[in-house]
Amino acid sequence: MEERTPTIVRANSIVSQAKTRSGAQRSLAARDSAASPTRDSAREPEALAVTGEIITASGTLAELRDRFPGAEVLDFGDSTIIPGLNDAHIHLALTAGDALHLDLSHEAVRTVPALLDTIAAEVGATSAGEWIKGSRYDDEKTGIVLRDELDRIAPEVPVLVNHVAGHWGVVNSAGLRWLGIDEGSPDPDGGRYDRYPDGRLNGKLIERALMNVLMPATARGDRFIPGDTAEDLQLGAARTIAKWNAAGLTSVCDALISPQDIAIISAVRGQDALNLRIGMLLSIDHYDRAVDLGVGSGFGDDRLRLIGVKAFLDGAIGGRTCLLSEPFTDPAYQGVQTTSTEELRANVERVHADGNRIGVHANGDAAIRLVLDAFEDVSRRIPRPGLRHRIEHCSLIDDDILERMHRLGAIAVPFAGYPGYHGGALNSWYGEERMQRMFAHRSFLDKDVTVAGSSDYPCGPYQPLFGLQSLVTRTGVDDGVTVGESQRVSAAEALSIFTLGSAEASGEESYKGRLAPGYLADFTVLGDNPLTIDPHGISDIDVRATYVGGEQVYSG
Repeated sequence: MEERTPTIVRANSIVSQAKTRSGAQRSLAARDSAASPTRDSAREPEALAVTGEIITASGTLAELRDRFPGAEVLDFGDSTIIPGLNDAHIHLALTAGDALHLDLSHEAVRTVPALLDTIAAEVGATSAGEWIKGSRYDDEKTGIVLRDELDRIAPEVPVLVNHVAGHWGVVNSAGLRWLGIDEGSPDPDGGRYDRYPDGRLNGKLIERALMNVLMPATARGDRFIPGDTAEDLQLGAARTIAKWNAAGLTSVCDALISPQDIAIISAVRGQDALNLRIGMLLSIDHYDRAVDLGVGSGFGDDRLRLIGVKAFLDGAIGGRTCLLSEPFTDPAYQGVQTTSTEELRANVERVHADGNRIGVHANGDAAIRLVLDAFEDVSRRIPRPGLRHRIEHCSLIDDDILERMHRLGAIAVPFAGYPGYHGGALNSWYGEERMQRMFAHRSFLDKDVTVAGSSDYPCGPYQPLFGLQSLVTRTGVDDGVTVGESQRVSAAEALSIFTLGSAEASGEESYKGRLAPGYLADFTVLGDNPLTIDPHGISDIDVRATYVGGEQVYSG
């Protein structure tokens, strides 16, 4: 059989990570005694040979030309090539809907009047029985919007304003009537109908109060907010994938999907628009169906693959609903446990016993301890060597949590961009001392706990270079306030977290995250080297091209 002629890829600088060693990579086969990432720039390749979807050789341009005399040379000049960026916890299915709704982010509206004007402009064009939906509202940056404000501009049309954290939203009176929620409605388990000081409902649906009514697939009552059509969601997903490619992403893990979502993403693939490798965490609500079909962790291929199962335990960081062992700066409030401890333990045991990976959403330290209790219990009673579970977000830790995670081989998937996005607001919500133990990438690396790169978009900015900058500087981009300075990492470590760490979180570290022979030809071409420039400029580096499996999916 005739050997295919590769394409030679060359740039001024290639960051291969072929020699990178870090706590972000705990594969026993690859682990050695080094405690932190190292990079010998003198040994970095000048060029790569790509055959099909795989890197088949690396070295100097002259060496590869001699070895493959007929090869085409793709020369990126003064650019820097890095391994394809990989977001280990993001939401494509959710964002596909958001792409079809009003953008109420602070970047888009800035002020409450502008936000209300944006909604008001839709009221006249909305047909009877339709909802107006807006996403990415940030009360801290934009200001407070509740039921009365929405009623003034939309007295008859139901409106939903979703908070950027995704754990609560605000509806107007028409929306409350549609959902059958009135002043006498009891709070649902794991959620709350928030109220004004005078006791009236203020339209804020918190945690399960919102989740229960979002769509038929998850609704626990007879009334729910209508979802988008499958055809619309396919369009929204394709648009979102293109946007993420333009930011340098080559792989993601969609951290909450349903069978309907899988069908939508599969349809996008059928239209040749799946220019992204997607791992998936299946909602625990749909696990019965997966078991019936014999589908588990690892099912699929290197383009669309089931990583494991997703469960929830507490609330959000930005939404200020995570479960803490000590109160927020408000001394009377310690957050929300959205799932009972008994249900958590049952979910973990069932998924673990089946040999599948589970990722549990746990932000606060009190929630993380409950998750570790469950992990330790099932690991002791039902040994599954090599099966490593994830803690999604894993935001607030201490030495005991670190030790237990290290012992279990548990994987941490904390927010990368939150220090940069929220800045000083985090100090006001959680206090400066606690911020030294939040989004603890430094501590995870030092303790040899696998840590992956995550935006949790739409809850935080999706741009991975923003995440890298936030990891390195720990400084708010809007207010310049440094939060949790002790958790800073180097630029090389940040890149490793967003490539090798994310690959390990999905069990793909043997073929993804490096630019080395035998690895996938997924790479991002940048206008500057993120490892050498002023770290406060990392997020401003231009993405010149993105390649997935040796094919260009974005050109700047």
